[in-house]
Amino acid sequence: MNQFSFESKQKSVLIGGMILGLICLAATWWVGDDGHHTRFWSNFLHNSVFFTGIAFLALFINTAFTTALAGWHVVFKRVFEAYSLFLIPGLVLMLVIIAGIWGHFHHLYHWADPQALLPNEEGYIDEILTGKSGFLNKYWYTFGTLIIVGMWIFFALRLRRFSVEEDKSGTTDYAHYKKTRLWSAIFLPLAGFSSAAIVWQWVMSTDSHWYSTLFAWYTTISWFVAAFASIILLMIYLKSKGYYENVTDEHMHDLGKYLFAFSIFWTYLWFSQYMLIWYSNNGEETIYFHLRRQNYPVLFYGNLVLNFLVPFFVLMRNDTKRKFGTLALVAILTLIGHWIDFFLMLKPGIRETAMHGHGEHTFALGYSFPGVLEFGILVGFASGFLYFVFSKLSQASLVPENDPYLGESLHHHV
Repeated sequence: MNQFSFESKQKSVLIGGMILGLICLAATWWVGDDGHHTRFWSNFLHNSVFFTGIAFLALFINTAFTTALAGWHVVFKRVFEAYSLFLIPGLVLMLVIIAGIWGHFHHLYHWADPQALLPNEEGYIDEILTGKSGFLNKYWYTFGTLIIVGMWIFFALRLRRFSVEEDKSGTTDYAHYKKTRLWSAIFLPLAGFSSAAIVWQWVMSTDSHWYSTLFAWYTTISWFVAAFASIILLMIYLKSKGYYENVTDEHMHDLGKYLFAFSIFWTYLWFSQYMLIWYSNNGEETIYFHLRRQNYPVLFYGNLVLNFLVPFFVLMRNDTKRKFGTLALVAILTLIGHWIDFFLMLKPGIRETAMHGHGEHTFALGYSFPGVLEFGILVGFASGFLYFVFSKLSQASLVPENDPYLGESLHHHV
């Protein structure tokens, strides 16, 4: 079958998941409320950033493969395209966060507090925030998000159009593919620089007094691994439904290799960032890891278990990348692991802001560890993400029949 049918049963299940997510998200408005509804807003930011980032990385991966003249993925590249179009609802989600900054509906970012740059009662001025105020302000956050994510959406829509038009043209001059390669090559450097700015704004600035030169790399690779984990799960599901019969164990083996390799690369970045900051022993930098290691030990060390030890030891064997059951299990654990990784990146800094740097770090579900409501919200966002992806998959053939590299993909062998 080359045309995906978005069945009513699938829609009902995903709508049910979205309703569950909305109920859980609404519950966090009242459960554990600190007067600022921080649990609600932090969960909204966490999941919005996580799934929008996966969409961006799907676009980045697709353009990187195209520029590198890779052909193995072509038979299922429509999945990457469908993922990338989620940038549109992703931007809408981030606009809600932006509205909260302008209207002071939440306290996610310390730098967004109008009083943060003013002298306190003792006349003390926060020199770090003052020095960063040229970048950490609501204008940069707003227009940076609109311009950068808007640019990503422009490329995603344009590349999607070339791909679909290539199906309809039936020509052999490869004009659409040449355009795709050109626009892909243009996108890559723009994506590299712009994604760092987005990461600094959306994620790193929740710890507004902290800075790391490796953080943009670290965050992007976490998105990267999460994107591959989710694509593996989706491909296994689609194959179980009779789609993508031409996607073989060879293709799944390569997807597994990417999951394995970049889990190691993520660990390398985790260790590099930690080691360099620990070695320098600069208080301005070590506070980030000190806070997480002392007050969030389960998440801090569990992060390494889920995102390094599990994929490393399970996928090290060559045959495990071809066993769908094993591959699916690792992909599920890794996907949840990197969702928890973003939880650990965001929640401690947000909690510090909400507590104004005071108060004891007692155990609290939703901050010290994801609670049932957090996992319910994950189900809701994941259901919304899949609903959008399935709707896009149904709008074009699953296999791009006129892509010049389709033959290579169909005969792919590792």
